[in-house]
Amino acid sequence: MLVAAAVCPAPPLLVPEVAAGAAAELGDARTACSDALAVLAASRPDLLVVVGAAAQGGAYDQGTPGGFAGFGVDLTVTLGPDLGEPPSGHATGVTLPTSLAVAGWLLGQARWAAAPVAGAAVAADLAPSGCGLLGADLGGSAERVAMLVLGDGSACRTLKAPGYLDERAAAFDAAAARALGAADVAALAGMDAALAAELQVAGRAPWQVLAGAAEGAELEGRLLYEDAPYGVGYFVAAWS
Repeated sequence: MLVAAAVCPAPPLLVPEVAAGAAAELGDARTACSDALAVLAASRPDLLVVVGAAAQGGAYDQGTPGGFAGFGVDLTVTLGPDLGEPPSGHATGVTLPTSLAVAGWLLGQARWAAAPVAGAAVAADLAPSGCGLLGADLGGSAERVAMLVLGDGSACRTLKAPGYLDERAAAFDAAAARALGAADVAALAGMDAALAAELQVAGRAPWQVLAGAAEGAELEGRLLYEDAPYGVGYFVAAWS
């Protein structure tokens, strides 16, 4: 069952090499992510499941590589510690989607060694019911499961945001922050998927996977970070 969870944003800019001269702007977010990962390690999990949105769903083994070449940076990461051999069950050339590559970077910075790691990419348009079922399955994949969930809020908070300004975005993000900070499973599960899509909320599907995994676990949450740099809502929360 799920014993702990960390929610972190997924922008490649979280990686200093990608952010370059703007790296300091997300320094507080990186610190909060580190604190949230420490909560996961302290929960003594048997398995860490990393969940992030992607164009299509898929499973990724520990050691699967990823990188940021698409953002002009020659930096390679792996999903958890590199096992020194090709991940079983994966064809050569399989690489992590961007959200899981960011997770790989975070785990590398934390020197994660508390438990084996498995990755789950969630299709960004997966229906809430499908997210809940996937979450329940992932939450039951070991006796003590910790979950690292990567996802952003709306991308419509300012005129210069990727999705331009939408007056509904601030209220959506405020509700998301409350739900993540309170470990409110029902509020996350009940998020309006259509509105989230209109507001370009990349975290909707991963957060609803978390809600499915956390059903009945009665975890308590803390919101460690909330901001909207670049007009995109970023949140860090820890559940235990």
